[in-house]
Amino acid sequence: MKIKMDYGKEGIEIQVPDSSDVLIPNHKNEILEPEKSITESLISPINSSSLLSLYKQGMTVGLSVCDHTRAQPRNEIITSILNLFNGIRKENFLVFIATGSHRPTNQKEINEMFSDFVISKTTIVIHDAEDSSNLEYMGKTSGNIPIELNKEWVNCDLKITTGFVEPHFFAGFSGGPKMVAPGLAGLETIMNLHDYDKINNKNSTWGLIEGNPIHKQISEISLLNMPDFSIDLTLNRENKITGIYSGELFSEHKLACIDVKKDSMKKTNKLYDLVITSNSGYPLDQNLYQTIKGVSAAAQITKPGGIIISVSECSDGIPFESNYEKLLKSVKSPEEYLKKLKNQTYLEADQWQVQIQAQIQENNKVMLYSKLNEKEVTKSHLIKINKIEDAIEEINKKIKNPSICILPEGPQTIPYKI
Repeated sequence: MKIKMDYGKEGIEIQVPDSSDVLIPNHKNEILEPEKSITESLISPINSSSLLSLYKQGMTVGLSVCDHTRAQPRNEIITSILNLFNGIRKENFLVFIATGSHRPTNQKEINEMFSDFVISKTTIVIHDAEDSSNLEYMGKTSGNIPIELNKEWVNCDLKITTGFVEPHFFAGFSGGPKMVAPGLAGLETIMNLHDYDKINNKNSTWGLIEGNPIHKQISEISLLNMPDFSIDLTLNRENKITGIYSGELFSEHKLACIDVKKDSMKKTNKLYDLVITSNSGYPLDQNLYQTIKGVSAAAQITKPGGIIISVSECSDGIPFESNYEKLLKSVKSPEEYLKKLKNQTYLEADQWQVQIQAQIQENNKVMLYSKLNEKEVTKSHLIKINKIEDAIEEINKKIKNPSICILPEGPQTIPYKI
């Protein structure tokens, strides 16, 4: 049978055995008038005064949005707020691109992310986690994590976080408090949030908030610099809005997480010899760093010794010259990196992504279908494949009647064995 996998902007079709299982999320219907529905939510929010009543003329408004690697419907939210705050001056409306430790968003990406109307009416600020001159130290969490946040954000009169909620491979769910930290945090804060022990904790996983040590520390940081209002969305495969949650940060995010868990977490009663996953297509599959999310989703239901095929375009490379690339190339094998990390006394940016990749590769062989060349894939400790059907055929020769599962939407569907 033919299956369409999310890949880049267009997707690709692959031929798989008819006996393969296919797991997809339960997508709700698209909201047909999103700006109208967002405005209604802002006026009648969850456990909060309306956003309009919180705004006073002359305030400096700070609003955090996802960076270029996320398919967030930013324009619908910002346009609704601009209409609500009728006449707000451009210099008083700061839109913070919450990059966390990712590379800065470039101008081409800004033009793709925001409409001309939004660009003309707001001031875009690209957060830089390594710019110490624009970070404010705010003490430590109960877990002794130093808190450094974007100084401009901290000094805004009215702070609004915006995100979208989907399962996250170590923070439980995206959106909510993640739009403060790591989104607008300094690198020291980010590295401590993702240290070896926290990533290695069994509760740092998909769809789990209670008892999740990373979510706990992220929430503490948000509480110490609490946003005045928060907006989270849920999306379908076409990245259209299916749900709107706004109001008090933790109240709205909790409701969004409950709904997403019901729609995106899929039960299965077995593990598979082969799991083929996407990385949800563009923009999430722009690089190998993000691709590990889809690989992690597949690993939840892959047999020990089984194989994962990741279908991820990686149009932006690893990304090249990133710390992630440097760490991958610093060792000869994933096993060597884990051994090194266990005995390491210092923290490095992106070590968490290499750690997760290496932990998966302790149990499973990972193959990659992408635009990366063979040298780049090999140095990343993965196996490059040029045709998915050929790889399936080779696996068939080695394993008699292999059990196969397909995740066409990648980490939009998080499977788990019951």
